[in-house]
Amino acid sequence: MSELTLTVMRLGFLAVLWLFVIVAVQVIRSDLFGTRVTQRGSRRDAGRAQQPARQAAPPQQRQQPAGGRGRRGAPTKLVVTEGTLTGTTVALQGQTITLGRAHDSTIVLDDDYASSRHARIYPDRDGQWIVEDLGSTNGTYLDRTRLTTPTPISPGAPIRIGKTVIELRK
Repeated sequence: MSELTLTVMRLGFLAVLWLFVIVAVQVIRSDLFGTRVTQRGSRRDAGRAQQPARQAAPPQQRQQPAGGRGRRGAPTKLVVTEGTLTGTTVALQGQTITLGRAHDSTIVLDDDYASSRHARIYPDRDGQWIVEDLGSTNGTYLDRTRLTTPTPISPGAPIRIGKTVIELRK
């Protein structure tokens, strides 16, 4: 074998070895520090969630729940009461709200105990809001009870996902 071929093989092996080390460090870093949540995205989501609340229409003109039957005293917003996102508010407009560490979730949780697709909150045909655990590892709790099936939520009942607590409010 020529000296040039041997040197090229050594350099190639060294490059592959360094690539392996870099990938291993990135995996360890993501395990230690979790998913990166940028402040810019959080502000944008919070601003989008608060914007409809500022432009609230009179009660008779508000968007009706999915079933078409509006209920007096029904919750109008979802509020984070504990955790890193304390104070975040999302207006309830009949759409499904997803919770988890995934970047495409409605509320992105920066919590070691949250799964990427942890839970969802959605309206049923009667205008009642339902919380459902999406097979998370650490579970979703409603009033200290671990959820195993989709469960109706009463306004003010705490929904706990790791260190984050969320409530439906009027």
